[in-house]
Amino acid sequence: MTLKDTTKSFDLGGKTISIETGRLAKQADGSAVVKMGNTMLLATVVASKEPMEGVDFLPLTVEYKEKYAATGKFPGGFFKREARPSEYEILIARLVDRALRPLFPDNYHYNTQVIITLISGDKDVAPDALAALAASSAITASNIPFNGPISEVRVAKINGDYMVNPDIPELENATLDLMVAATLDNIVMVEGEMKEVQEEEMVEAINIAHEAIKIQCQVQLDLASEVEKAQVKRAIEPEAEDEELKEKITQALGDKIYDIAKSFINDKKQRNEKFDELKNGFLETIPEEELEEKEPLIGKYFHDLMKDIIRKMVLYEKVRLDGRKLDEIRDIWCEVDYLPAAHGSAIFTRGETQSLVTTTLGTKLDEQVIDGAVIEGTSNFILHYNFPGFSTGEAKPIRGTSRREIGHGNLAMRALKQVIPNGDENPYTIRVVSDILESNGSSSMATVCGGTLALMDAGIKIKSPVSGIAMGMISDAETGKYAILSDILGDEDHLGDMDFKVTGTSKGITACQMDIKVEGLSFDVLKEALEQAKKGRLHILEKMKETIAEPRMDFKDHVPRIEKMLVNREFIGAIIGPSGKVIQEIQRETNTTVVIQEEGEYGIVDIVSSDKQSIDKAKERIKKIIAIPEVGEIYNGTVKNITSFGAFVEILPGKEGLLHISEIEWRRLKDVESVLKVGDEIEVKLIGVDNKTGKLKLSRKVLLKRPDKGDNG
Repeated sequence: MTLKDTTKSFDLGGKTISIETGRLAKQADGSAVVKMGNTMLLATVVASKEPMEGVDFLPLTVEYKEKYAATGKFPGGFFKREARPSEYEILIARLVDRALRPLFPDNYHYNTQVIITLISGDKDVAPDALAALAASSAITASNIPFNGPISEVRVAKINGDYMVNPDIPELENATLDLMVAATLDNIVMVEGEMKEVQEEEMVEAINIAHEAIKIQCQVQLDLASEVEKAQVKRAIEPEAEDEELKEKITQALGDKIYDIAKSFINDKKQRNEKFDELKNGFLETIPEEELEEKEPLIGKYFHDLMKDIIRKMVLYEKVRLDGRKLDEIRDIWCEVDYLPAAHGSAIFTRGETQSLVTTTLGTKLDEQVIDGAVIEGTSNFILHYNFPGFSTGEAKPIRGTSRREIGHGNLAMRALKQVIPNGDENPYTIRVVSDILESNGSSSMATVCGGTLALMDAGIKIKSPVSGIAMGMISDAETGKYAILSDILGDEDHLGDMDFKVTGTSKGITACQMDIKVEGLSFDVLKEALEQAKKGRLHILEKMKETIAEPRMDFKDHVPRIEKMLVNREFIGAIIGPSGKVIQEIQRETNTTVVIQEEGEYGIVDIVSSDKQSIDKAKERIKKIIAIPEVGEIYNGTVKNITSFGAFVEILPGKEGLLHISEIEWRRLKDVESVLKVGDEIEVKLIGVDNKTGKLKLSRKVLLKRPDKGDNG
C-alpha cells in the first residue's frame, strides 16, 4: 500500500518542526502529526455531517491527552492506565479551544471534536507550545470550514532576551512567560505570567510571538494546498431566516430596549427581568399556531437587536448599562479575618461580584504532587476556585470541578505565585480557596484581590499586594470607532469584542489572560487597554490597602508554627528510627508533626505545632539523637538491660553504654539487680570509649560520695 502523506518543515530558533498529514488516523476528517526533536503530537478532528438542531452556539470539544508511554513512564494509581484528564491537560485543552473557537463560521453548528495526543515526549520540551499548531494543522488539512489557520507559541524573557518556545529548564530563569495565539493577521489569545514586568515588555513579547506564528500559519497553508480533501470545504446549511419577523421586532422593540439599557439599572437580575418581560410580551402577540416555529428566531433576533443597541450606546454615547463611565470602577468593599477559625480569610466585593477567600497553611506533607508524562514535581502553593450556581441565581447540581473553574483558578494562582516568598522565607505549603458568592463580571479577578487580602491576613509575607481587573472592548470595523471598558460586567463580556484580564502589583504585571473575538486588534489599541488597566489596578490596590496595607506581623494563635533544624545527613536514619518508630514516638509524645527532607549533605527537619512548648520538646529530643557523646560529660540515662556483669544504659536516643558492675557503686556488689532494675533513670558519666569497637564506658560511682576507709557498706 502506498501512503499519500504530505510533510512540511520549518525552522524555529534553531529547531526543526515538521507537520505531517495522511499517514496516521486517516478515517478522521483531518489529522496531523507535529514533531520537534523527540516530541510528537497527533491531532485529529471529526465533525458531524448534520448540524445540531436548536443550537445557537458552536458545539466544539477540544481534548488534550498525554500518553505516559510517550516518555517511558507508567501511570500512577491502582489501574495503571491513563484516566480522566489532569488539570495540566485541561489547561492545555483550554488554551487550544480558546484559540480555535473564534475562527469557525458564525453559523457553524456541527458537533466537532478535536483530540490532541502526546505520542512521544522529551522531558525538556514543553508540548503545550505545539498543541494548537497540531490542532490547526488537522483542521486546515480537512474539509471542515475554518477561518484559520492559527498557531500558538510561547515567548519567554530569559536573562533579558526574548526566546520563542524555550526548553523547560530554561524557563526557570524567565521573568516573562506568555502563550500567544494568532492567525496570519491577528492576535486571538494571550495568557501568561510575569515577574512584575512593564506593559511595554508584554506588548513586545506579543509582537515577537506573532512574527513566529505567521511562519507556522503559512506552512499550514502550504501543507493544505497539497491535500486533496482540503481543497473544497463542506457546505454549511444556511440558517432559517425571516426578514419580515426581524423587521417587526426591530420596529416594535428597538426603542424599548434602548430605554431599558439607558435606565442604568445596577441590579443585573432586575435588568434581565425587564428585558425578559419585553421579549415575552412580544411572544404573546404571535398566534399560537406559529409560536413553536417562530420562538427560536424571535429569541435570536431579540438578542441580536439588544446587542446592537447596547454596543452603539457605548460606542456613541460613552455610557454603560449601569451608568458608569468607560474607565470607572464599581464600588468596592473588603473585610479580613471574617472567618475566626481559618488561618486567613477575606471578603472582596466589587459591584455584584463577591469572593470569600481562605488561606490555609500546612507542611511539606501537604504539597501537591505533580506526576504527568512530561511535567513532574511538587508545588507548595495551591489555589482553588469554586463557582457554585447560586452565585448567578441558578439552581444547578454540584458535580466535579468544571474546566472553567480550573482555568480561572490557574489564572489567579499564576497572578499570586509571583509574590509568594520562597525558600527559607516560606516554610509552609499554602492553599488559597476562593468561593464565588456573587458573580457579575470577572470573578477570577475578585479571586486575585481576595486572595491577596487572605494571604496578608494569614501573615504570609508576600512581596507586594496584587490586584486584578477585567477589561473589555466594543468596536465597529466600518467606522473604526472603539471603546475600552474597565471592570466589565458579565453582559459587557458577552456583548463585547474582547475580554482582557490583567493582574499586577504597583511595580508591574504578574499575569494576564486575553481573548479577542474580532479581527484586527491593533497594537496601539492593546497598549491603550493596558494603560487603562494599569490605572484601574492601582485604584483597586488603594481600596484594598484601606482594609489591610501589609501582612500581619505574626501568625494567628491557632496557626501551626514551623521551626527548622539542620542536621547532618547521617543522622536522618536515627531520627526516623526503624520503621519510623523514633519519629512517631517524638510526634506522639510532644504533640507535633516532624517532617524530614534530605537536601545534599544535610537533612532539613521541620517541626510543626501551634504550641511553642511542644516544638521545644521535640527539638530537645532531636538534639539528643544527633548529639555525639563526649567523654567526661554527665548524662541522665535509662537502664535498658541488665546482665551478670553490668547494665546497659541509654544515655542519648539510640546510644547505649555499658555500666560495669564495678562502676555502679564503690562497694562490691554480688549482683546488679540488688541496686538497679530495667527502666530506672540514673545519672552516669561517660568515662571512656573503646578505640577498637567504639563502645561507651559508663560510671555511676564516680558521681557518688566515696565512703570512708574501713566502711565496706
